[in-house]
Amino acid sequence: MRVAILTSSRADYGIYLPLLRKLVAEDFFEMKILAFGTHLSHFHGYTIDKIKADGFDVEEGLETLVLGDSEEAVSTAIGLSTLKFSAIWSKMKDNLDLIIALGDRYEMFAAVSASVPFNIPVAHIHGGETTLGAIDNKFRHAITLMSNLHFTSTKAYAEKVESMVGDSQGIHCVGALSLDNLRDINLLTKVEFFEKFKIDLTLSSILITVHPETVSAEKNIAHLVVLSKVFDYLTKDFQLIITMPNADTLGTVIRNRFAELASKNQRILCVENFGTLGYFSCMKHCSFLLGNTSSGIIEAASFGKYVVNLGNRQKGRKSGENVFNVPIVEKKILETVRRLAKLGDYQGENIYQPSSSAASEIIRILKKVKF
Repeated sequence: MRVAILTSSRADYGIYLPLLRKLVAEDFFEMKILAFGTHLSHFHGYTIDKIKADGFDVEEGLETLVLGDSEEAVSTAIGLSTLKFSAIWSKMKDNLDLIIALGDRYEMFAAVSASVPFNIPVAHIHGGETTLGAIDNKFRHAITLMSNLHFTSTKAYAEKVESMVGDSQGIHCVGALSLDNLRDINLLTKVEFFEKFKIDLTLSSILITVHPETVSAEKNIAHLVVLSKVFDYLTKDFQLIITMPNADTLGTVIRNRFAELASKNQRILCVENFGTLGYFSCMKHCSFLLGNTSSGIIEAASFGKYVVNLGNRQKGRKSGENVFNVPIVEKKILETVRRLAKLGDYQGENIYQPSSSAASEIIRILKKVKF
């Protein structure tokens, strides 16, 4: 089976990783990686190099971002991605059996939509989920409707996909693929983490990722004012480790503000890209997570970590008892942080945990599928 993997960011690449390794190990598959979006942006760490450093060949690297992060820039990037992928699919259509797409990014939507006239089958990972505070919600559902195979992270999401496409055929609940990483990698100790990243995790630390709320983008500036005050207060007791936001509307404004805070306070550290090993190792050793990233919803429970989930970006996504949903209000955030600081580690289950390896189940299904 000739398979094209679409990866547009460090985030989806980290989720894909267990599947990529299994695809490469199987003679049944011929895998082609198509990297685009922030992978080819020096501003975002040029993470295509990370893919190559992990030993994978990149069939195509496409520059699909434009300068700026305004609404017009994002819309233009969608159009540019569609144009570039129309040429890619025209070239590859006769030597390709399946496209695999993950998640909900606007770049992913553009790449998949460009494939529709060519009738190349698409498999979608993480469909059926809901994030009401991000425009990604619309892109995710659109990708679902353009796909032939669906690998969902929970049974409820499988049912949502079925209600959207009107048929149960091709829908498979496999669990969260990213959690397979915990089976496959040896996380760094605090000493090893310091040697690699020069960050001391013997200090009480909060792992923070805040992306823009793209449905109500005008609120992001007000949110930054609140978060600046919150971060300043939290540094009295914690080291703050901030991973920088996605290439979304007003993402640059947020990252610039965080960089400014870090330049004035040595207890605030900004990191562009930890990679999967570094990020999960940091999650393991931190006190808890704060922000509005899906990794707090999906992965943190497997590390026994509580999460302060901010605002509406992840609103509608199912979460476990380790997640505290909090509005971006200074008093509410600090009250929740004080509560979590007394709780220790989370002892409950992760609702996204696969019953077995999600990657192995996807491989098993792909070997049997007929288009």
